[in-house]
Amino acid sequence: FMGLACAFSTPAAYTFIADSFPKDKASFASSLLGSGVYLGGALSSLSILLDKEFGWQGALQIIAVFGLVSAATSFVLLPDDSKEKGMEDNSAGTLTVEDNNSVQNDISSSSSPASTSLLSDAKEIISTERIQWLFFASFVRFCSGLCIGVWSAPYFRLAFPDDSSSYAVVNAFIVSICGVSSGLLGGTLADLAGAKSVENSYGDENAGRLFIPVVGSLLAVPAWWFCLHADSFQGAMIWLAIEYLVAECWFGPVVAVLQSNAGSKGGTAQGMFTLAGALGNFAPAGLGLLYGTLNEGADDAQVLSSLLGYGVCLGYFTSAIGFALSAQAGNTGGTPQTYDVDISKNE
Repeated sequence: FMGLACAFSTPAAYTFIADSFPKDKASFASSLLGSGVYLGGALSSLSILLDKEFGWQGALQIIAVFGLVSAATSFVLLPDDSKEKGMEDNSAGTLTVEDNNSVQNDISSSSSPASTSLLSDAKEIISTERIQWLFFASFVRFCSGLCIGVWSAPYFRLAFPDDSSSYAVVNAFIVSICGVSSGLLGGTLADLAGAKSVENSYGDENAGRLFIPVVGSLLAVPAWWFCLHADSFQGAMIWLAIEYLVAECWFGPVVAVLQSNAGSKGGTAQGMFTLAGALGNFAPAGLGLLYGTLNEGADDAQVLSSLLGYGVCLGYFTSAIGFALSAQAGNTGGTPQTYDVDISKNE
């Protein structure tokens, strides 16, 4: 139930970001919001310490308090929806003709018959080859990341049993600092790459943005492999930090590309993207079943290392190919991306 409740916030949050920030800063804005995922991941690592101190029930109660405080803070600080504000300004006669037309277009497209049907919206979103490859690459990338998130702690506990307590603190530091840095840097570089792609006629803006996830996924392959095959705990943590720095640059650019291609269906598209991440949870579950079968119920760091090494690296490499194919599929040869389309007029 907690996951179901939290899932409602993601599509609304990224759609709100897409509507509130300049289009040439879309990747950075999405990355900034996504950086909260890494901060949350760091705190989840520290929950091991809460469990030892207060027990699992006490740890969950503390986490629940943080959730309530976060929800209340968002309710107080977030501004009004831009469409609702536009309607109020229109009734007060303070909108220009261009702004009024934009508001009316948003209202008409959101109230059109097609937008009320979830199935038709989903079909429209995945009808383009770029988004098809984008969802495929994102799903595979989610699988790799979730396998690391679920199985890295058990692996390092087996490989370096004397450093299991240190891992909780070090991992929290790596996830928060390196994950956030990679996300923000990736968003910034993606916006720059998009602008350069159009300026130099290499491709459209979104093709340039997707260059960052391609490179990041490819660089993550050797970084994760060296992390698993390090001779010492310190060496493993250094490579883990490098892996986070190069791998976590993908999220903001991908969300920006998805939102710009989805048009008025941005909320539905983001929900489908979140669903791809949810389905990715089957990957660590499948890895666990395979691990239990191969080691016959006994803990074996070597077996787990092989599964994580080959499985995650293959996922990273496959996602890089998917992101590259997505960039190529929608490449308009340097034509600037058109963002504001009134789809209702074409129906």
